[in-house]
Amino acid sequence: MENKNQIENQSEPENSGIGEKTALVAILGRPSAGKSTFINTACQEPVSIVSPIPQTTRNAIRGIVNTSLGQLVFVDTPGYHDSEKKLNLRLKSVTEETLEGSDCILYVIDTTREPGEEEKMNATLASKYVEHLVVALNKIDANDSKVKKSREFVKLYLPGLPEERILEMSAKNDTGINEVLRALYSVSPVAPALYTEDVYTDQDIAFRISEIVRGEAINRLQQELPHCLYVSVADLEQRGNNGKIWVRAFICVERDSQKGMVIGKGAGMIKQIRMASIKKIHEVFPFKVDLDLQVKVDKNWRQHDNTITKLIPE
Repeated sequence: MENKNQIENQSEPENSGIGEKTALVAILGRPSAGKSTFINTACQEPVSIVSPIPQTTRNAIRGIVNTSLGQLVFVDTPGYHDSEKKLNLRLKSVTEETLEGSDCILYVIDTTREPGEEEKMNATLASKYVEHLVVALNKIDANDSKVKKSREFVKLYLPGLPEERILEMSAKNDTGINEVLRALYSVSPVAPALYTEDVYTDQDIAFRISEIVRGEAINRLQQELPHCLYVSVADLEQRGNNGKIWVRAFICVERDSQKGMVIGKGAGMIKQIRMASIKKIHEVFPFKVDLDLQVKVDKNWRQHDNTITKLIPE
């Protein structure tokens, strides 16, 4: 993505600047459409979990982009799909509530997949907000990308959407990101900035660490139990005078057999997750972290309203 100075050198409205255009932007799309990758690329920082496993995003996660045109506060919502499971119903609710409270919507479509019923469901939801909607046709770099078919789908289900708000991009390769941002600014209201220019997310430290650990666990347990675990940060405190943070966190699973998978033979898997998490935490935060990582069983947690509400607040 272009840096701020490069954007300023392009044609833009007079007297533009931080605070002139500000919007809360909800990102809508099917699981694994590339929403998390887009938000991380746009923010130029790791904000949301990126994984080949669908529905790894559970919360409405905020990433903040400041440019010469203003400020866009992105909310990465859970992948919207049809399911009657209790956890998935809550995830759908998070998406719907986020869209309702946003200034504009970015609808991300995976051009490598056939539209199908899930895409139709997303498009129907997006059609309620067409006045402030931008569509990004993602993964155009892939060999199996079907951009023409995706455009035909958009025109069929979103007939009132102007052509200039249907854009092509590769979130992974940072292609077309600035064009998507400019389209979003075009439908954003004039308002003061919500955050200072040096902020790229409003997530607190405990949540970000828990998401980093969950992401590293998911990407190593892809075939076993990606959706059966959550991470709880039990303790977080500064120790000593060197600014080092001590964190005690638990990877929580539903059954004893799953606990063994996470720990691994000779505790090899939990060690891998811990070391990878520490490395990623050091990349994100300007301080060192000592991570005490353990595994525990929270039996059938996905069926417990209290646990779901704690993980995904209403």
